[in-house]
Amino acid sequence: MDRAPEAITRTPTLLPAPRPLFSFAGWTAVLVALVLVCAVVPALNLLVPADSAFHLGEYAVALLARIMCYAICALAMDLIWGCTGILSLGHGLFFALGGYVMGMYLMRQIGRDGSYHSDLPDFMVFLDWKQLPWHWALSDSFVATCLLVVALPALVAFVFGFFAFRSRIKGVYFSIITQALTYAAMLLLFRNETGFGGNNGFTDFKRLLGIPLQTAQMRMALFVVTGLVLVGCFLGARWLVRSKFGRVLLAIRDAESRTMFCGYNPVRYKLAVWTLSAVMCGVAGALYVPQVGIINPGEMSPANSIEIAVWAAVGGRGTLVGPIAGAFLVNGAKSWLTVVAPEFWLYVLGALFIGVTLFLPEGVAGLARKAWRKR
Repeated sequence: MDRAPEAITRTPTLLPAPRPLFSFAGWTAVLVALVLVCAVVPALNLLVPADSAFHLGEYAVALLARIMCYAICALAMDLIWGCTGILSLGHGLFFALGGYVMGMYLMRQIGRDGSYHSDLPDFMVFLDWKQLPWHWALSDSFVATCLLVVALPALVAFVFGFFAFRSRIKGVYFSIITQALTYAAMLLLFRNETGFGGNNGFTDFKRLLGIPLQTAQMRMALFVVTGLVLVGCFLGARWLVRSKFGRVLLAIRDAESRTMFCGYNPVRYKLAVWTLSAVMCGVAGALYVPQVGIINPGEMSPANSIEIAVWAAVGGRGTLVGPIAGAFLVNGAKSWLTVVAPEFWLYVLGALFIGVTLFLPEGVAGLARKAWRKR
C-alpha cells in the first residue's frame, strides 16, 4: 500500500513589524509641546503679574497663536509637496475660505451692536442690501459653520484636483494653475456684489458663542485650541505618512510612473492628500480670523501662498517637524523685519526661497539632522 504524500510545509513570510509612531524622545517632545500650550503659556499670561519679567503679554500670545495657524498651513503644504511632490501655490485660497466661513458667523454674532444697529452686517446696510444673500443662510449656526469650514475647502479642492490630476497636470504647470485659481478667487471677492465685504472684508468682531472676543480668557482659550489642533494635525500627519498610504505617497513623489505600473492609481492618492491638505488650511483659517479680528481678499494674494511654500522649504520638506519650525522662524523674522525695515521684507523673502532651494534643499531640519549625526 502506497504511503500518502507528506504534507508540504511552508515557512510563512514574516512581514516587517510596524514602526512606532515616535521614539521615546519624540513622545517626550510631544508631551512638552502639550504642556507649553495648555499650562506654561496660559500661566505666564494669566497668573504671572503684568509687571513681572516672566509675564507674557497679549501681543506675544496673539503672535504665537497666529504663527501656530501658519504652522498648520505649513504642515498641510508638507503633506502635498514634501511627501507627494506636488508644489501648490494656491493654498492661501483654502486658508481664506475657512477664514471667510468663520468671519460670516462672527459678523452674524455682532447683531444690532453694529454701527447701524441692524440685523444685517454693517457693510450690507451701507450698500443698501435689504436681506441676506442665499449663501449666508447657515451663517448664524456655529455647528453649521464648523461643518462648512471643513466641507467648503474640501469641495473646492476635490473638484479642482479631480480634473487636474485626471488630466495629468503636474510640475510647474500645476503650480501655475493653482496660483491662477487663487488669484481669480481674490478678484471675485473684491467685488461688493458678491456679499463678502469687498476689499474691506469682515472686521469689528464682537463675540464668539456669545462670549466677548476681547477678554483675556477668550484669547487664551483660542490660543490653547489652536495649539491642540496643531499638535493633533502633526500626530495625524505623522501617522498617515508612516502608514501604507504614506509609503505610496512617497513612491508617487519619487517615481510616479513606476508606482502606477505596480498597480496603484496615483490619481486617487494625490486627490485624497490634496483634499486633506486643503481641509487643514481651512481649519487654520477659521482659527486665525477670531484671533486677528479681520479677514479680507488680501489673504488670497499670490504672495501669501508663496510664503506657505517658503515655510515648508526653509523648515525642510518631507520632515513634518521642519515646516512647523520654518513657520515659526520665518514669521518671527517677518514680525521683526517689518518693524525695522518693512520695505525690504519681500526682497528678503524671495532671496530666502531661492537660497534655501539652491543651497539648503533639506532645510533647517536636514541641517540639524546632519549636525546631530556628526556629533
